[in-house]
Amino acid sequence: MHYPIGLLFDLLASSSALPWNITVHFKSFPEKDLLHCPSKDAIEAHFMSCIKEADALKHKSQVINEMQKKDHKQLWMGLQNDRFDQFWAINRKLMEYPAEENGFRYIPFRIYQTTTERPFIQKLFRPVAAEGQLHTLGDLLKEVCPSAIAPEDGEKKNQVMIHGIEPMLETPLQWLSEHLSYPDNFLHISIIPQPTD
Repeated sequence: MHYPIGLLFDLLASSSALPWNITVHFKSFPEKDLLHCPSKDAIEAHFMSCIKEADALKHKSQVINEMQKKDHKQLWMGLQNDRFDQFWAINRKLMEYPAEENGFRYIPFRIYQTTTERPFIQKLFRPVAAEGQLHTLGDLLKEVCPSAIAPEDGEKKNQVMIHGIEPMLETPLQWLSEHLSYPDNFLHISIIPQPTD
């Protein structure tokens, strides 16, 4: 429950055919692998916690703190009931930034790899360099996860996936965050071994 379904697909089944067949087990819950979901309220609390964390990175929590409780509820209910307009009316505010700032304060991202024991990598990373140029996905990976990028003269060993697509490494990180973030406002990036077929 704590990983978005699209992220799970990217990590575990992106090379398989669609539709993705999922087997649900009702016994022997894998406590070591998944958070147990005690109630619907726990899911809402986890979601809102992620939203608040993302806003702290993007706007120093200013946007979420200016919202009223009814706005938080509308955000959750829009997501829960699959009502994009209801969700986006509030989430849009979390995706805005002043024009003079050229982007968010930091990009809320998590990098997941199937080849490590570490659940994910998360660090502070600005979307704009000190010199003013936009950082790209490649810049992020070079700094945070250099093993994900093939050397210029080497063979590509990994795929970088977001929402089932492999974005170009030259894509500005700010654009990715605005357009490919999950509903929790995080950019969930999967690093998976390059398919051999």
